[in-house]
Amino acid sequence: MFNPHLTLNCAGRLLSLEEPIVMGILNLTPDSFYDGGQHDSDSKILTQVENMLLQGASIIDIGAVSTRPGADLLDAKVEGERLIPTLKKIVGNFPEAIISIDTFRSEVARKCVEHGAAMINDISGGSLDQDMFKTIAELAHIPYVLMHIQGTPADMQTNPQYTDVALEVLDYFIQKTTQLVDLGAHDVILDPGFGFGKTVEHNYELLQKMHVFKMLDWPILAGLSRKSMIYKVLESSAAEALNGTSVLNFEALKQGAKILRVHDVAPAIETIKLFLQLEKHVPKTDFI
Repeated sequence: MFNPHLTLNCAGRLLSLEEPIVMGILNLTPDSFYDGGQHDSDSKILTQVENMLLQGASIIDIGAVSTRPGADLLDAKVEGERLIPTLKKIVGNFPEAIISIDTFRSEVARKCVEHGAAMINDISGGSLDQDMFKTIAELAHIPYVLMHIQGTPADMQTNPQYTDVALEVLDYFIQKTTQLVDLGAHDVILDPGFGFGKTVEHNYELLQKMHVFKMLDWPILAGLSRKSMIYKVLESSAAEALNGTSVLNFEALKQGAKILRVHDVAPAIETIKLFLQLEKHVPKTDFI
């Protein structure tokens, strides 16, 4: 049966989530926690986008502001100057690609959609720009990634506190999705916000209980790629966290994630393939 929440309308292009998909990360920032400064020329950017698409990415997520813990937020003018020219080049070279914009500013979101973006990924869940939800509702058929965050990037890791992290994130999603739907938004994607105002223990508890968000009947995105919740446990670094990323991505799929947001597309595609293969052999309960 057709499930509208498993089909995203991305500016007129339909994207199926019947099987999990991959969102490839393209950071244009010099100071991101893992790949800052790597994509500092048009040729490097276009090569990276081409590689991610060839490896199987369904969405390319472009960010121009680092939101790592403790980061100072770049002003809107500089963000736009980084994003718009690059977006134009990517859309011009890869017109069929679905491009997501990682921004918490409604004015940047609107301008990027005008230049070919087909999705908005907001780490603040509308909390850093009071016009974001209204803008999303006005932008016809632009899916919105609603992420949970406690605090802001500057202070979110100072001393995050929860009584029950999964329940509190669920309440947050209920409130925010109700606001979005009431305004007229169509496609919402839930991102629990691993690492955004959460301790390592909070992150693992949240991952273990992520299935509870399925009751809201919106697709779930997992952004675990190379995060400190992996390399702190392994006593390593972001550069050494690929294997750990694959392990946690597999758990996220078991918990109901439909989109994996990653730096490394090919390993994520392999993770999905193996997950789907195992799912074929899960015993079905017979009711008499």
